[in-house]
Amino acid sequence: MAQGRGSVVALGLALLCLLIHSEVAEAATYVVGGNSGWTFNVASWPRGKSFRAGDVLVFNYNPSVHNVVAVSAAGYNSCSAPRGSRVYTSGKDRITLARGTNYFICSFAGHCQSGMKIAVTAA
Repeated sequence: MAQGRGSVVALGLALLCLLIHSEVAEAATYVVGGNSGWTFNVASWPRGKSFRAGDVLVFNYNPSVHNVVAVSAAGYNSCSAPRGSRVYTSGKDRITLARGTNYFICSFAGHCQSGMKIAVTAA
């Protein structure tokens, strides 16, 4: 009988691993701005796309002239990065989306105002 319980536990663990793997496998990866990358006038890039929590955004850019800053709605609307905002500077940033609206701007002077910002809503 002990062998039967062990088989049930092993089966349960295998199913759990499968569920965890399927969650990861469902996540999509999106390159922000497509072939142009993270640049000016990308604010409309998310339109027509369906994002889910756990999807990954890849921001490709030249780090000597751009960055990516995760901001609140207020920071997005005012094109400002409040103190404590997460700033990415690698030029190949991978950011996992949280459920709800995720806001990103470039904080270099004038860049956000020139459309270098996106708002991405993940279900």
